[in-house]
Amino acid sequence: MRKRLLLILLFTLSACGKGEPPTPTVSTVTVERGDVQAQVTAGGTLQPLVTVQVGSQVSGRILSLEADFNSIVRKGDVVARIDPQQVEAARRRASANVMAAQGNLAKSQAALGEAQRQLRRAQELLPRGYVSQAEIDSLATAVEQAEADLAAQRGALAQAQAALSEAQVNLDNTVIRSPTDGVVVTRSVDVGQTVAASLQAPVLFTIAQDLKKMQVHTSVAESDVGQLKQGMAAEFSVDAYPSRKFKGRVSQVRVSPTTVQNVVTYDAVVDVENPELELKPGMTANVSFRTAEAKDVLRVSNAALRFKAPQDWIDAAKAARERAGGQGSVAPGASPNDPGDGSRRQARDGSVKRIWKQPADGGLPLAIPVRVGVSDGSVSEVTPLHGELAEGEQIITGIKGGGDAAKTKAAPPGPF
Repeated sequence: MRKRLLLILLFTLSACGKGEPPTPTVSTVTVERGDVQAQVTAGGTLQPLVTVQVGSQVSGRILSLEADFNSIVRKGDVVARIDPQQVEAARRRASANVMAAQGNLAKSQAALGEAQRQLRRAQELLPRGYVSQAEIDSLATAVEQAEADLAAQRGALAQAQAALSEAQVNLDNTVIRSPTDGVVVTRSVDVGQTVAASLQAPVLFTIAQDLKKMQVHTSVAESDVGQLKQGMAAEFSVDAYPSRKFKGRVSQVRVSPTTVQNVVTYDAVVDVENPELELKPGMTANVSFRTAEAKDVLRVSNAALRFKAPQDWIDAAKAARERAGGQGSVAPGASPNDPGDGSRRQARDGSVKRIWKQPADGGLPLAIPVRVGVSDGSVSEVTPLHGELAEGEQIITGIKGGGDAAKTKAAPPGPF
C-alpha cells in the first residue's frame, strides 16, 4: 500500500514539473466587402498607331535637312533636299536624246514622202511603157521600208520621252517631302552624307502619324492568352510616371505566336489615348488586363482558403455532426446533404472550399463551405453555401505554437 502511494506521489510531482503545453495562437483575417478583379499581367512597349518611313528614291549627297527630331510636319512639307547636279545632268541628256529622236523622226517622214512620190510617178508612167513592173515593185518596197523606218523612229522618240520623264521624276525626287501629317521621331542622316538608292531606298526619317493615339504591344503567355478578348479593359504603368495608371482597351489579340527559348507568347495590342503627349514611343509598360470583376461581394484572403485544419478538428467535427444527426437535428451551420469534410462537394466542384470562422465570443470555430469566385491572387470572392458569413467576421488562417493535442484543446473544432 505504501509503495502504491509512493508511485502516485511521484507521478503527481512529475506531472507538475512538466507543466501544461504552451497554448497555441490562432491567426485570423477579417471578412471584407468590396470589389475583386481578376487580372492577367504582361510586359509591353508603347508604339505610335501609324509610323511612316520616309526614304530617298535617288542617290546623292544630302544638301539640306528641313526637319529634325520632334519636328511637326504636314503632308507635302519639304523635309530634306539631295544635291540635284547629277540628276539635272541626266535630265538634260535625256532632253537632248528627245530632240535627236525628233530629228530622226522628221528625217524618216521626209524619206517616206519621197518614196511615196516616186512610186506614184512610176505608176503613172507604167501604162505608157516608160517603166517596167519590176521598177514599180522596187519602189513599192522602198515605201514599205520607209514606213518601217518611220515607225522605228517614232518608237525611239517615245523611248527618249520616257527617259526624259524618268529623269524629271528623279529630279523632282531630290526634294523629299513628307507623305503624311505627323511628328518626326527618327532622323537617320546628316547634311553632307551620301545616300545610295541603287538596291534599297535608304530611310531618312520616321514619322509618327499621330502621337495622341498610341498602342501598347504586349507579350502574353500562352497560358493566359485564352482569357483575353477584344474590347477588354486594361491599365498599365510606365517607369516615367510610376505613380500613375493609364487606361486602354484591347483592340487585337494576334494569332501569330512568338517563340523565344521554347516560351510561346502572343501579341495583345492595347489602344491608348495620349492627349497630353505624356507617353513616348518605346516606353516600357507593365500592363494588367481585367479578365473578370465582381462588385460589392464578400471577400477573404487566399490564406484562409489554403488553411488546412488539424485532423483531430475534422474528426471531432464529424463526431459533432453525428451527434446532431442522432438527435434528429443538424448542427449550427450544417447542411443535411454535406458530409462535413467537404470532400464530396469538392469532388463535384473544385471551386468549393472550406473556411473556418472564429466566433466573436471566442467559442468554437465553425467550418463554412464557400464557393470561390473571382480572385486577384491575394483575395477572393466567397459565397457561403450554408451557414452564416458576414462582413467583419474573423476567418482562421493558421495556428502557431503547441502540439496537436494543445491545438485541439485551445481551438476545438466547430460543427458544420
